[in-house]
Amino acid sequence: MVMAPQRTGERTKPKGTRRRLTAQDWAEAALAAIGEGGLAAVAVEPIAARLGTTKGSFYWHFANREALVDAALERWEQSHTEAVIRKLAAEPDPERRLRALFAYATAASAEDPLEVALLATAADPRVAAALRRVTDRRVGHLAELFAALGFPEAEARRRGLLAYTAYLGHTQLSHAVPGSLPEGPDRDGYLDSVLDTLLHQD
Repeated sequence: MVMAPQRTGERTKPKGTRRRLTAQDWAEAALAAIGEGGLAAVAVEPIAARLGTTKGSFYWHFANREALVDAALERWEQSHTEAVIRKLAAEPDPERRLRALFAYATAASAEDPLEVALLATAADPRVAAALRRVTDRRVGHLAELFAALGFPEAEARRRGLLAYTAYLGHTQLSHAVPGSLPEGPDRDGYLDSVLDTLLHQD
């Protein structure tokens, strides 16, 4: 589930200080650009301006734009999926972890347009491959949580897929039609009702 611990590309530096930019800085700035303007927004000069540097810094880390796109997509996989799974792994109760994951992911994706922008550029083979890897990982993790709650393997997989489609629908709607989803305490109750439905056993 988008699973995003923070909005990408947002950095502040103390006035008068300068540090050497890393490949990760460039990847995060590229993700921010994708969120704002899609894959076409990944261009070296505008991203260099965003970072307050020159193209020379880019070529220190990357051979070309395609390498930056690949690094950005890898960064997205790690920070918006693996990092979130690790963040919540300390919760031993699978139902609490599932509820926390759903609440965290939907809130994060509603604030950050990156996930919607990537879905909109799924025709690009590199984006399509990244989306496939992330989808498999996220649905697989959800299925593991449902299995830990006692659902048979096939049913756990089905409910994991249902949970992920609910998350994607929530993400798309929150950006396409702002204000259409409940907010505040109503939002918490709404998300609980979604999970109650998914966790219901006959």
